[in-house]
Amino acid sequence: MAPPLPSSLPLELLERYGHSPLGCTLSASDLVGDNAFSDAQYREVLTDLRQRPEEQLAVYAHVPFCHVRCLYCACDTTVTHSLEKVDRYLDALECEMAMATDLIGRGRKISQLHVGGGTPNHLNEPQLARLMEIVERHFTIAPNACTSIECNPRRSSAGQLELLYGLGFRRISFGVQDLNADVQRAIGRVQSLSMVRDVFQTARETGFQSINLDLVYGLPFQTPAGFRSTLDQILDLSPDRVACFSYSHNPSARPHQHAINADHLPSSAEKLALFHEAVHAFTDAGYRWVGLDVFVRETDELADAQTEGRLHRNAIGYTTMPAKQVLAFGPSAIGEIGGALVQNESDLKSWHNHLDLRQFPVAWGHRLNDAERRRREAVLYLMCNLQLPASTAVDLKQDYDRLCDKAGYGLVEVSSDGIRVTPEGRYLLRGLCAEQDAFLDWGSCQWRFRLPT
Repeated sequence: MAPPLPSSLPLELLERYGHSPLGCTLSASDLVGDNAFSDAQYREVLTDLRQRPEEQLAVYAHVPFCHVRCLYCACDTTVTHSLEKVDRYLDALECEMAMATDLIGRGRKISQLHVGGGTPNHLNEPQLARLMEIVERHFTIAPNACTSIECNPRRSSAGQLELLYGLGFRRISFGVQDLNADVQRAIGRVQSLSMVRDVFQTARETGFQSINLDLVYGLPFQTPAGFRSTLDQILDLSPDRVACFSYSHNPSARPHQHAINADHLPSSAEKLALFHEAVHAFTDAGYRWVGLDVFVRETDELADAQTEGRLHRNAIGYTTMPAKQVLAFGPSAIGEIGGALVQNESDLKSWHNHLDLRQFPVAWGHRLNDAERRRREAVLYLMCNLQLPASTAVDLKQDYDRLCDKAGYGLVEVSSDGIRVTPEGRYLLRGLCAEQDAFLDWGSCQWRFRLPT
């Protein structure tokens, strides 16, 4: 049964906590940290990691290309039809991985691999095969690793899906966003239900272990009734996981969003009602609401992990595999290594220029101190497991007290054991967590995710 919407919430509180950005890579200027984080500092972090060969690693590779720019997009991407440009990107990606593995050790085992974008399946078949060859030359993919890739259904063919499966991907995510024709035209992404269904069924027949579909709420012309129709059509497909993200309208930072008429966007309260439709639809259909905005089958490992309080989150997304070291490659890619948060240059040319000089293309970074690390771990635990034991917050009194204050709004419950998020409070969970963690903007960069879907 769907949790009820928060009742009688002041508009100010809704505006403060109700907004959550569409999951995608932010630019370094959006983040809090040290823009002067240097190549030398990053090399030091990687060299330290070499001393811990037993630590589990995850790898994220960002493919920064699309065949067309969708108007709602908040990702760092380059529209290109040049095979040469993509081949040059792969050359540079191999250089970046080689530089990193020269420092941490070649052939380190990875328990997670995620390829995101952009549009990874914008690459042709030889380029996709080469990308995996590059990864496998520098890392060892564990037999039970979570291997996932994002795909645009408009670019997916039966042959391509068979290739991706043959290359070792076992989880795949398709961006659907909305199936209403008016919404699709307004965001510049027209794709029919029949096409999405054909691609989905082909992926299922190919043998992928898990298929995720992405939806976005808060788009122009969305209404509860129209969005419910999309949700019902998605449920008919019976995906393993669904990620439902909030659209963030920020045309000053992303000029292409000026093409979306802000007058056609739902208000904060209307967006919350749209998300409630999703929660209602999926939970009534037997899915479990996990973390912020993901719905999974009751038998999914993420559902069990959340119930047992062992769900984790890293720079790739929700996982049962606590790989705290996430190595990120490609323009705008974000990683977490040795307690340092690091983002690459977003601009493709700048990323190339650094690597041409055999420098790491770091645009932003911050090494967490002990207090920041403990705060971050506590907030991520709250986000994943919907509770914060008092024993884990003994030295975070100010942050803990600030969360306790939200009990007056019915967003959390406080006991001697700790804090538990209420069913109503789940709708504003991202805002609550962001208030506690100055670096959560980084953590929300790859929600779409940059999930291990």
